[in-house]
Amino acid sequence: MPFEPVQQEKLSHGVIRQIEGLILRGILRPGERLPSERELAERMHVSRPSLREALGDLQERGLLTTKAGAGVYVADVLGSAFAPALVKLFSTHEQAVSDYISFRRDMEGLAAERAAKLSSDTDLKVIDTIFQKMEAAHQKRNPADEAHLDADFHLSIIEASHNIIMLHMMRSMYELLREGVFYNRSIMFKQRTTRDMLLDQHRQINIALQARDPAAARRAVEKHLDFVDEALNQQRKADQNEVYSQKRFEHELRRS
Repeated sequence: MPFEPVQQEKLSHGVIRQIEGLILRGILRPGERLPSERELAERMHVSRPSLREALGDLQERGLLTTKAGAGVYVADVLGSAFAPALVKLFSTHEQAVSDYISFRRDMEGLAAERAAKLSSDTDLKVIDTIFQKMEAAHQKRNPADEAHLDADFHLSIIEASHNIIMLHMMRSMYELLREGVFYNRSIMFKQRTTRDMLLDQHRQINIALQARDPAAARRAVEKHLDFVDEALNQQRKADQNEVYSQKRFEHELRRS
């Protein structure tokens, strides 16, 4: 974690300002455990009483929380971008899926464009490392792992765009996606042809980002999400046809 020595100001205020910034920029994530009190005091060059004062202030404001015998954690400040009733409505309406993908296409296209321009070398390394893990999971043919890494890959691009509002908003929306509110990602990874195409699309996104080509990165993301939208439409039609065929079969049996 990139904690730094605190400069001249009241030490506890310097600690507060730094931890607030790490949470705001998404470097410290909800549920993440902070280093031990001794280690944190040493890394930030402050006394333990000053550190305790700062941590107490952050806990009172709901940014940090303690777990008995386990330490200090970043509080679950993310939450959902939507009320539970609206989330349930999303999960039962096909239009929500299409609109969600359209929204992602616009936002993630912009994020990829920004990431190609603004990301640090470390950001790009993180993106590339996740893609390498995607390739490894692809070889193992584990749909659940591929779906999980798919989400991590896209979120790493949003993080690399260095827009804190976009980051926290999209993290919240991705939690709904991970929970299968919009669609089940694992289903998309079951067919070999689809899996191969999805991996290649992510490869093209990664190549454009590593080359720091904003236009190519945006096009690659948009092409990928257009494919996702079409694949889900085809799957939905296939499911509807299967239901229709089953009902017709049952009808014929009753007539015979």
